[in-house]
Amino acid sequence: IHLGSKGSNSDKLIETLKKYEPDNLFIVGDFIDGWLLKKRHYWTQSNTNLIRKILSYSKKGTKVYYLTGNHDEFLREYSGAEMGNITLVNEAIHYGENGKRYLVIHGDQFDLVTMNAKWLAMIGGWLYDRMIDLNRYIHMFYKGFSLSAWAKHNVKEAVNFIGDYEKVVADAAKRRCVDGVICGHIHHANIIYFENIHYINCGDWVESCTAIVEHHNGRFEIIRK
Repeated sequence: IHLGSKGSNSDKLIETLKKYEPDNLFIVGDFIDGWLLKKRHYWTQSNTNLIRKILSYSKKGTKVYYLTGNHDEFLREYSGAEMGNITLVNEAIHYGENGKRYLVIHGDQFDLVTMNAKWLAMIGGWLYDRMIDLNRYIHMFYKGFSLSAWAKHNVKEAVNFIGDYEKVVADAAKRRCVDGVICGHIHHANIIYFENIHYINCGDWVESCTAIVEHHNGRFEIIRK
């Protein structure tokens, strides 16, 4: 969601959340973009309204899990903190309606650039934010076209990175002896099997505006706004 970035579509997420009354709500990292907020202050009323919506969920009984990501890593030292029905964690195990166990984690732990060259990851984050800004101007002439999404799906290196990342995360889930993994980080929603490991990525609310819904019959679905 990257609250604090100009590309955050918190208003669209609010509209989507109004359609559901979930038993559990997992915020899969990078809810707040601490990297950007360190450099400049940018906050909208829509961002505040989103937080209020999530608080209203918790007040009504929804169990909210806030998983930390690399952009809000400053919260990782507070893992385990509970505020009513809201729990702050670095990772979680979700027992699906289908009887399977899922590791829920942001996923930056499996990105070698983020883990071993943070300065390079921060430059990449800054460039991505500039590309999102550029998208706004492109939309004035070509509505529906996203430069960042086009690059992600058409540039060979980006396509290869996504495929490699998904496989690495699935392999890590296999070593953890779980049936599947639910993550985010790479802003690319997907539901796929790697052998017997169920890989699920929720995407983002910056460019693709996607989330994962688990139905009571055990089926997982990508929803798009």
